[in-house]
Amino acid sequence: MSEPTMLNRRRAVLGWIAWSCCVVMELWGATPFVFFEPLKPGRAVEVVARGGASKQAPANTRSALIRCIEDGVEWAEVDVRRTRDGEHVLAREPHLVTGEGTQWSVEGRTLSELRTVDIGSAFGSRYAGERILTLKEALRLIPSKLNLSLRCWAVNPGQLVREVLASGVANQVVICDDVERLSRVGAEGGDRVALKARWEPGLGRDVVAWARAHHLAVVEIDAAGVNSEICRALKAAGVRVEATTVGDSDRVELWRRCIGLGVDWIRTELADEVVAEELWYRMKKRPVRFSLHRGAGRYAPENTILAFEKSIRLGADFVEFDVRTTLDGRHYLLHDSTLEGKTDGHGPIAGRTAKEVDAISAGVKFGRAYAELRLPTLDQFLSAMRGKVDLYFDAKAIAPEALAEALERHGVVERTVVYQSVEYLERLGKLNPRIRLLPPLRSVEELAGLTWRIKPYAVDVPWKALSRELVGACHERGILVFSDGLGSNDRVEEHQRAIGLGVDVIQTDHPLRVMRAMDLSLRR
Repeated sequence: MSEPTMLNRRRAVLGWIAWSCCVVMELWGATPFVFFEPLKPGRAVEVVARGGASKQAPANTRSALIRCIEDGVEWAEVDVRRTRDGEHVLAREPHLVTGEGTQWSVEGRTLSELRTVDIGSAFGSRYAGERILTLKEALRLIPSKLNLSLRCWAVNPGQLVREVLASGVANQVVICDDVERLSRVGAEGGDRVALKARWEPGLGRDVVAWARAHHLAVVEIDAAGVNSEICRALKAAGVRVEATTVGDSDRVELWRRCIGLGVDWIRTELADEVVAEELWYRMKKRPVRFSLHRGAGRYAPENTILAFEKSIRLGADFVEFDVRTTLDGRHYLLHDSTLEGKTDGHGPIAGRTAKEVDAISAGVKFGRAYAELRLPTLDQFLSAMRGKVDLYFDAKAIAPEALAEALERHGVVERTVVYQSVEYLERLGKLNPRIRLLPPLRSVEELAGLTWRIKPYAVDVPWKALSRELVGACHERGILVFSDGLGSNDRVEEHQRAIGLGVDVIQTDHPLRVMRAMDLSLRR
């Protein structure tokens, strides 16, 4: 058979296959709704943050949505209710609590009345003045940044559809309700809006037929009820599978199970941890290690045990912490020299006794739920972290002798790097040569003199001073390179640049951005 004939036959076969696929998809309704992808390339499993970043900001607020955008989370689920004067607003509960403790029904009050209620102070003082958000305002916030899952409680279906379509971001929205009420939404919006409903085994064995009958783009299922057969069947029908893991189900074992089964979305109140788990599930070897600055201070009060435990759950390689000394010689974790910044205390910590420091709150400024949290002592911290993660010790105000003794007593010398001036580290190295030293290095020209004075395990290089030449020179001497990607440098693009230069450890306040940079660096 001639080559042109074979080519024509091959084309004919491929054409028949393509036609058959189209017929099958048409019969099964398998053309999926095309949602906007905030991340490109996207993740295999997208994350739906219940209430937005509701652990770090008041649920359903502008702040909660902005934090999702900053973290690169694909979806925020918000609750939609209707006010007395017909405005759709975001509110998890059917009532708001005023400053006087009175409950105001959302449906029983006008929007202007509800706007007088401060819904942020109950969460924490840093959100004082936060006001209820309308659906229209939320839709104006998200273009090309974040998708919204609208969980409807009391809405006008026609009005809701008109608001979504008028926003121009219908492909960034899915509407969730029971199937009876969704039928009214579908009648108004047709295939221009995406619908989602919750399925349970009691609704029938054929989940695909149920989803098709109600024109669903997404089916929500409890994580424990998801299996590979359901995932395969719904995917073949062009329907996405959302696994719900909120409440008692919001834990790593179920996330891993759902990721392994191939669900499309995971609905959670711990979006940051799910993002991390999804990446570590796929990534066999990290292109860089990362350190969390003052612990996971974005997700829990900084320099507290909770922040460091969160760091471990996020997969941090190092946790950075700061130590200062009280008037009576006790050592506590605190960044600033004064107590005003992150605690409800006042004055320099060096002028306070341990008893006074033990009485202040280390978490109330982060959120009222953390009001009883205290600053940990160095001993408490070392005891809690031993064997769990490497330690990045910023020796802000502690004598080298006390530092060396504490590390030795807790058995963490081999898992700790100590940052301070060269002069300080010279003294520390003489006390215990096994301690890993981390001095600052501003340029490649300083390297020879630095290594002559001490034998550093690693150097801390200013972000702007990073170069391939400097990193290479350090590596030639067996010295690791740490750098702080903080502030304006704490961006995915900057972290990608540092990875490309061969940096060993990136310090960050935004771990999900470093994770994204890792992911992208391995996809190139």
